[in-house]
Amino acid sequence: MSIEDRTATLSPARAWLVAFLAALAALVGGSLVLRDLVYDRFLWQYFWGPVYADAHNAVCAVKQGGATELLYSTNACSAVASNAVVARPGYTVVSEIGYAVTLVFMLAGVLFMLRALDLGNDREFFFALVPFMFFGGALRVVEDANDAAATTEGVQQAISYPLNSLIISPVIYFVVFGITLGTLLVAVFLDRRGVVDSYAPVVFVAGTVYLVATVGYIYLLVTDRLAGQPGTEAGFYPQMTLVVLVLSALIAGVVYGALDRYKPQMVAGVGLIGLVVLFGHALDGVANVLAADWWQVLGLPFQYYPKHPVNAFIISFTESTLPADVNAAIGDAWPFLLVKIVAAVAVVWLFDEEIFEESPRYAILLLVAILAVGLGPGTRDMLRATFAI
Repeated sequence: MSIEDRTATLSPARAWLVAFLAALAALVGGSLVLRDLVYDRFLWQYFWGPVYADAHNAVCAVKQGGATELLYSTNACSAVASNAVVARPGYTVVSEIGYAVTLVFMLAGVLFMLRALDLGNDREFFFALVPFMFFGGALRVVEDANDAAATTEGVQQAISYPLNSLIISPVIYFVVFGITLGTLLVAVFLDRRGVVDSYAPVVFVAGTVYLVATVGYIYLLVTDRLAGQPGTEAGFYPQMTLVVLVLSALIAGVVYGALDRYKPQMVAGVGLIGLVVLFGHALDGVANVLAADWWQVLGLPFQYYPKHPVNAFIISFTESTLPADVNAAIGDAWPFLLVKIVAAVAVVWLFDEEIFEESPRYAILLLVAILAVGLGPGTRDMLRATFAI
């Protein structure tokens, strides 16, 4: 059989696996043969270097002449030689495109895996994974608390390098995915062996346990290592979490109720999944608005500024468009909440009954991903403000 014939008979899942192995071979082979171009100036500069610098709380990491150096001032990073490879914590256009492509590719792989396991075509799969969205956001706050400890005089990091690289973006996404996948496979194994009646409650409970344990660890880390230390205002401000959760639930409930009453066809397809999606994105918006504009009312020690470019752009646009006295009265972050709600309503409207009838597994998997990009960052912002880190 020729290569063309073999390629033509490949199933989509096997084609995905071939593409994965080919990409992996290209990156590994390129790193060995063209180390400076493929590894140093692509993989290291845009992907691993930022994580390495972040793990050491450095302003940048510099690779030159086969050696890697960490620099801790902006001036030092700016003064490096022009032929040096410089990596700074955070995202770049190249890395964001790379992560977006990876996400889409991995979602396809997950879809093939779910088909092979005959999973993900029922709604209980979606609800079982909801605690893991909260868990992912909470695990990001462990990184934030760990970084805060590193920058506080007289306080040691609870998690040091290289272990702390596992909770730094984007590595943390793979860690959370691995934990979620492992939990799901164990639960399915128990279900099909007759040990439990259904895999979904096992997954839901496990995710809840991970979440509670993570938040408890953050509480102990903050109260034991950071609270009361000079140079930090870290502490416990539970009113932030309470207000965010209540307001998010109210907003989601009102919007979903209005849609169900006046435009029932918009929620007929998604059902209660739509309510959860609305809640997740409302939480992201509410947490940002409260931390940026209403922090004093809530008794938080300082104001939070947006980490994401879209949110920062919206605030900047509002500041430059509305009169100063209006911004002073109602704040300038509220349009972000409006954008999140409109986007969530659009998602609810797009996922009609026809999509679920034609490809329920694909629809549910996409909704899981859509919920994650709202609930995960929102949980992180909420808990950062709750612990003032």
